[in-house]
Amino acid sequence: MRELLLIALFAFLGAAAAGLLGALVLRVLRHRSLVVSMTIVSGVAVTAMFSGTLAVAWAMFLSRHDLVVVTTVVAMAAVVSLVTAVVLGRWVVASSNALTRAARSFGEGGSFSAPGGDVTAELAALTRALDATSAKLTASRERERALEGSRRELVAWISHDLRTPLAGLRAMAEALEDGVVEDRSRYLRQIRGEVERLNAMVGDLFELSRIHAGTLTLTPHRVALDELVGEALEGADPLARQRGVKLVGGAEEALTAAAEVEVDPREMTRVLGNLLVNAIRRTPADGTVALAARRTEDAVVLSVTDGCGGIPEDDLPRVFETGWRGAHARTPPGAGLGLAIVRGIVEAHRGSASVRNVAGGCCFELTLPQ
Repeated sequence: MRELLLIALFAFLGAAAAGLLGALVLRVLRHRSLVVSMTIVSGVAVTAMFSGTLAVAWAMFLSRHDLVVVTTVVAMAAVVSLVTAVVLGRWVVASSNALTRAARSFGEGGSFSAPGGDVTAELAALTRALDATSAKLTASRERERALEGSRRELVAWISHDLRTPLAGLRAMAEALEDGVVEDRSRYLRQIRGEVERLNAMVGDLFELSRIHAGTLTLTPHRVALDELVGEALEGADPLARQRGVKLVGGAEEALTAAAEVEVDPREMTRVLGNLLVNAIRRTPADGTVALAARRTEDAVVLSVTDGCGGIPEDDLPRVFETGWRGAHARTPPGAGLGLAIVRGIVEAHRGSASVRNVAGGCCFELTLPQ
């Protein structure tokens, strides 16, 4: 037992000396390449084994011939181990360098070309993570470009829509000031109408800014569904009569008068009002606009169907974008903010808004959780 402990002590001292020396060298060269670091680590392991074996061999007082044999065997094993470690290290470093070059593509258009060939499990996992991150970055950049384009369109359209009523107000004010107006009451009514239009536009901009800033405050409570539908229809009825559009609405039989949904009544009435006004303005005379409600397993769906003739399929994904008004944007009044406000308010209620084409028109659907 005593001899065994002495052998273990000699082996430990030899290996510890090699380990300390290797740690010192690794600290000095810690800023060098990965190949150098892996070579040092492999060299420390081989040298520790080599020195420990020689220390034990010297302690056992082997014959000169036996000592030379042991030293030669250990030395050859050490050389082969070091060469193998260097070769494998260069292979790992090559894979790492390929991944580094591929990662530079993050700054070149947002694409990422994953390196091919055999790589370690860690590098393969890192490659998959970078690939997924690159896809998210590309999608984010596309959304950013779309939003930027939408903002530019909004600024252009708002500028146009503000310039027109302001020019009219200026002309009417100058006419009144010069005293060349005979029917002053008509001009005053027109001025009031333009001011109300500008006030509505500013109100829409303020509402949209609150939605985008996340400061829209809701006060939801349980509201009877038939009351919500009835108030929306009542508010849009004068415009429908003026335009000669038939306005119908109601809930399916499964939704009785006792059916309720938890919403902010003021904001949801505005949502339904925006949809109904848009539908009435785009539906020709003698057409029909329908407001309906139905229930799914875990939600209530409110739908507004019009007779506008449908929306081009390419435009359907853009309907709820801020400022979007389609190819005939100059015909209807407004700045294209109504549908963006609709989506923002519905999403603030943890719901969703969608649109699809139906026979003769399109159908806007609002899905609200029960």
